[in-house]
Amino acid sequence: MKILLFSTFLFAMNAQAATIGRPVRIISLSFHNQSLDTIAGVIDREAALGADLIALPEVWRGLKDGTEETLEGPTIITISALARKHHTYIVCPLDRKAGSQRFNSAVLIDRTGKVVFIYNKVYPYWSEFDLKPPITVASDVPVFDTDFGRIGIAICFDVNFPEVWQRLADKGAELVIWPSAYSAGTSLQAYALLHHYYVVSSTLADDCVVYDISGEEMLYQHTPNGINAARITLDLDRGIYHTNFNMDKRAKLLKERGSDVVLEKSFPREAWFILRAACPGVSARSLAHEYGLEELRDYIARSRREIDRMRGHNLNP
Repeated sequence: MKILLFSTFLFAMNAQAATIGRPVRIISLSFHNQSLDTIAGVIDREAALGADLIALPEVWRGLKDGTEETLEGPTIITISALARKHHTYIVCPLDRKAGSQRFNSAVLIDRTGKVVFIYNKVYPYWSEFDLKPPITVASDVPVFDTDFGRIGIAICFDVNFPEVWQRLADKGAELVIWPSAYSAGTSLQAYALLHHYYVVSSTLADDCVVYDISGEEMLYQHTPNGINAARITLDLDRGIYHTNFNMDKRAKLLKERGSDVVLEKSFPREAWFILRAACPGVSARSLAHEYGLEELRDYIARSRREIDRMRGHNLNP
């Protein structure tokens, strides 16, 4: 068994840079054809190093006739015990049996080992309808408030349907976990770029990609024919803003609270900028809101809403 760990030195550098605001330590495990006992052992070792959330790939226990399990089955029982032991959230995808229905689900287990949230795949892949019984088509795209921020989940084939990702944005997702059978690559980047949330993948293709709120690739890590254990710390307090209507407010904020908030990066061609906290115990996003700055996603949503109102109808009803 080959396991590749993200460089401890690089992880430490990243963590130091990202933990000032609202940090979340994420471990993405990507693999295929591994047993429950093997993955439980990897989770046990990895989580012992510290984690707020661990992500596992799409239906990693298999998806074929006879692989469906209830929430009371061995997969969730085993993973729940590990979440409780290490005080971490775990996203555990499952070929889930629920009464007479069958779902391709991603189950979120909280730090106490309790199932607190389930996302059912909205756009199953065509072969999933050939199963007996077939995967049920779901219709809801919910989000969940963890103790570190608001997360959403999309699964594999969902990447091809922008409405899923728009709904995640509309509901305020700050971080989207994407368990999948394949890598998708820049398809995921497009959604991070458009909606300004972090996207983290966990795949059966043995790789992980992480995209920033600006759409930039933060990490790509691949372990062919092994278990890819990728670590990254994200600061969910970083905020991205348009220069429209925000520049005077930004200048006032930085002049009066420059020891608390810094201009992390400017994007002159896009007319965007990112603010982050400069010291522990400070929220850059809260201070920006206090000074009247409107976050980029909110600005676009408000603009769409108001212009549609003037038009008299939604352009995409």
